[in-house]
Amino acid sequence: MALSGLDIYKLLPKTNCRECGFVTCLAFAMQLAKKAVSIDKCPYLSPDAKKTLETSGQPPIKLVTIGSGEEKLAVGNETVLFRHEEKFHNPCGIGSILNDNLSENEIKKQLDIINKLKFERIGQALEVNLVAIKQNSTAENFLKAVACVMNNTRLGLVLMTAEPKALKEALKITKDRRPLIYSLSGDYTEVAQLAKEFNAPLVAIAQNLEALSSLTQDLNKQGVSEIVLDTGIKPIKDKIWDLTQIRRLALKKSNRSLGYPMLVVVDKNDPVEEAMEAASYVAKYAGIILLKNVNTAEALSLLTLRQNIYTDPQKPLQIEPKLYPIGNADKNSPLLVTTNFSLTYYTVLGEVEASKIPSYILSVDTEGMSVLTAWAAEKFTPEKINDSINKSGAKEAVAHKKIIIPGYVAVMSGDLEEASGLQVIVGPKEAAGLPAFLKNL
Repeated sequence: MALSGLDIYKLLPKTNCRECGFVTCLAFAMQLAKKAVSIDKCPYLSPDAKKTLETSGQPPIKLVTIGSGEEKLAVGNETVLFRHEEKFHNPCGIGSILNDNLSENEIKKQLDIINKLKFERIGQALEVNLVAIKQNSTAENFLKAVACVMNNTRLGLVLMTAEPKALKEALKITKDRRPLIYSLSGDYTEVAQLAKEFNAPLVAIAQNLEALSSLTQDLNKQGVSEIVLDTGIKPIKDKIWDLTQIRRLALKKSNRSLGYPMLVVVDKNDPVEEAMEAASYVAKYAGIILLKNVNTAEALSLLTLRQNIYTDPQKPLQIEPKLYPIGNADKNSPLLVTTNFSLTYYTVLGEVEASKIPSYILSVDTEGMSVLTAWAAEKFTPEKINDSINKSGAKEAVAHKKIIIPGYVAVMSGDLEEASGLQVIVGPKEAAGLPAFLKNL
């Protein structure tokens, strides 16, 4: 549990030596509580006090990394139950399970589909993160499948096998990719040693929380520190209960033995049912979700949901406020104005592009608010729009003296004309009306 500034102060030497850079030990303690400075700044901290502060400073849910380089997936490190309290930090990893009884060509075809599951939404790149190889046949086939997957995708890997010998050989092949170990045997005697030897994260599987807590403690004693939790395949209501209780125990009860990210395997043959169940786990509180079927529609829906859930609610997604030429915009092109909220801007952009009419879009700095919200908060006013017009060079970019504003703020048209000296044209209320509006302009 995080310590308060006064709790930390009690552990400090109270000499007010100033060697930490602060006038008093109390001032230093307050900055430690905010995590603004390191405990190493105090040269006279006792070993016991340092250990206590280091322990209290650890996140309640441990950070676990899978993979390496740019494709590294980080899960865990969460600090709240509800995103409005602060935010969720590390988006859950989404992956697909491939069985080793597929032929090499079938595996390559599946990987080709998975590798193409990349989308752009409101200026952000969205993609799946993992490929799991599951052993359903011989160790030889499993190793062949592992090699094929490793050579045909850059995504993170999950090794699912019940055979320690096959696992060891697979780890030798994939050691540079730091895969996640998912043992199907239920026996962790050899598996824990392999996780330690190859410095690989390990999935701990148990049907109930008491057994899971005992297992993670045993794994810690064996030197395994990066652990992902799984309570097995259960009905959705039972699984959400497990996920919620584990999160609550880690955050509210400081239960270190359950303070790890959680994994869910969704075992559904119907892609629609699979996507619906997986969506529940994105919200509550999976760190990794492995699916049997990942198609374009399913992936896009889950990745969009994940993007929304893991966006900081206190910092709306926003773009740089400036003048954007769309297509081969010239002096005669229409000039439209909107806010710098990413979703608003990219919605307008998509409709302008669909109209095939080269245009300019002026994005006004509204601190990431949408049109009506910004107008109500006085962030999207005639004065602010005029200021943006002058700073962006919009008047110089076009030969005409006309500007198009969203229909929802038609009430400001007179004041904006007076402030800017431009003729204000009221556009449609909804972005979907822009193609027809621009064509008839």
